[in-house]
Amino acid sequence: MKTRPLAIALVAVAALLAACDPATEQEEEKQTPPELQVAKSALPRAVAPAVPASDLDALVAGNQAFALDLYRALREPGKNLLTSPHSISTALAMAFAGARNETESQMASTLHFTLPQERLHTALNGLDQLLASRGQGASGKDGLPFRLSVVNAAWGERTYQFEPPYLDTLAVNYGAGLNLLDFQGAPEASRLTINDWVASQTEDRIRDLLPASSITSLTRLVLTNAVYFNAAWAEPFALETTSDQPFTLLDGTQVQVPTMHASLDYKYAEGVDWQAVELPYDGDELSMVALRPMGELAAFEDGLDAAKLDAIVAALATQPVDLALPRFSFEWNSSLKDALKSLGMEAPFAAAADFSGINGGREPLSISDVIHKTFIGLDEAGTEAAAATAVIMAGNGGPVDRVEMKLDKPFVFLIRDVQTGAVVFLGRVVDPR
Repeated sequence: MKTRPLAIALVAVAALLAACDPATEQEEEKQTPPELQVAKSALPRAVAPAVPASDLDALVAGNQAFALDLYRALREPGKNLLTSPHSISTALAMAFAGARNETESQMASTLHFTLPQERLHTALNGLDQLLASRGQGASGKDGLPFRLSVVNAAWGERTYQFEPPYLDTLAVNYGAGLNLLDFQGAPEASRLTINDWVASQTEDRIRDLLPASSITSLTRLVLTNAVYFNAAWAEPFALETTSDQPFTLLDGTQVQVPTMHASLDYKYAEGVDWQAVELPYDGDELSMVALRPMGELAAFEDGLDAAKLDAIVAALATQPVDLALPRFSFEWNSSLKDALKSLGMEAPFAAAADFSGINGGREPLSISDVIHKTFIGLDEAGTEAAAATAVIMAGNGGPVDRVEMKLDKPFVFLIRDVQTGAVVFLGRVVDPR
């Protein structure tokens, strides 16, 4: 890619917008915090890029396959789970843009990126803009307009050198300039700045995405994606039909939960080991598909691959359905590092990772962590959901491996004078109550 000049300045948002393409003004205003120093490609975001239907199909199919792989890697017995595969894929795709050699091939294999780099980023840009167009004139569950927002931002160490072609890719395909922060001198302040941005993009549903100590003086780049969704059901549930009903847990015990009821025409299908129902949202451009295993959940999950999911969705057909659906609301968050490594993406986390497309190979650069946090709330009116992903990249030989120590069993402790070594107190804890 041809090198482009960079515009680097300490300016207010209004000054930044003056140089932007009018079609992306609203997005840039939302993404760029005021008074941040920004390293920007001179290129505007490509609006309505020409994406062949075959490329879009390949991207969506790959993302679905990755979503199911990751689901199986993250599930834990007896615990809820919620991810945003689109958010995760998009954030990692911004890192993938700078990956080379084995690092690039492992990321492509794990993420099911089957398109070459340039076509992949163009297809992701096209998909993002298609999602942004959904819900025109539709309602949200809170009575406000329908919202489906997908935004990206990049955060770089202010003293670091980033390759101009890499910044071109971020600008053209992700609408992201590089917000420059003082990771080396003020890592905690930088962490709070990124968390504030994520909260603002998700209507405060995703707060504190980056936990304490996740940003250090070794951090060189953080790539973030935030998704916010708020939609009313096409046919809301009547409040008066909601009642406490039994819900059977995995261990066979039953609990009483508020359960919504409706008798309507839904798209429905069933197979030997499953039932499926599709609930459309206002505007009929998005829907929720609920899958009920007829047998054991784990066995159904083990057999749920992309081909089976496609077959289930294809089988859905409209018919009268008496539906009972529990109200629910929960948050989920986790590091994805171990899950991604278990799926074959080890090289990007290793000290020898090759992200020379980002920094020209001037310093070893690797992914130190991928953090994902989600929220969902579902009730009679509709659904609200939010997600955010952060890809943290570190230099100086790669990430620092942290040792985990949980004092979750009896332990001994002492209080000592550091200079002399004198033990002032010595004891043990066998019951912390």
